[in-house]
Amino acid sequence: MIFTETKLKGAYIIDVKRLEDERGFFGRSYCQKEFEQYGLNTAMVQTNVSYNAKKGTLRGMHMQVAPYEETKLVRCTRGAIYDVIVDMREGSETFKQWIGVELTADSYRMLYVPEGFAHGFITLADNTDVTYQVTQFYTAGSERGYRFDDPEIGIVWPIDPMVVSQKDLSHSLLNSVLAS
Repeated sequence: MIFTETKLKGAYIIDVKRLEDERGFFGRSYCQKEFEQYGLNTAMVQTNVSYNAKKGTLRGMHMQVAPYEETKLVRCTRGAIYDVIVDMREGSETFKQWIGVELTADSYRMLYVPEGFAHGFITLADNTDVTYQVTQFYTAGSERGYRFDDPEIGIVWPIDPMVVSQKDLSHSLLNSVLAS
């Protein structure tokens, strides 16, 4: 695997190192030893799948808070997404900064999202599947969210959202979330 740390400390883009031949290719999408070499959390306890019927479906921005903070390893297994993370670690030099990464089924690229980051994505194709492994079980009451269009963060989505859940539309702006 090829690990590239982003400008947000602890967040990595992970590419599959392909061993190609006439059959196609072989590569690893997860190896505990390699993750440990980079100091990454390897205690994945759950794998989630998100199916999205329509291009322009936006999910986010979501996170769980202490003591149920989770690390995520996100991969698009069908279609394409623009995956966004925001550093919500108070005291971090990149607090409230964000990055976006295009993940496609064809690229096999993954995004490693450390604890303390909010996460969301928008689909770039119809019939898109996203798989993400997490290091914590979902715990009701520990989730937080904020608006995907919060001007304080200023996420630039590559396309306009067409489908957004009522729950995601009802999230407060970041300052309200941080005060709670």
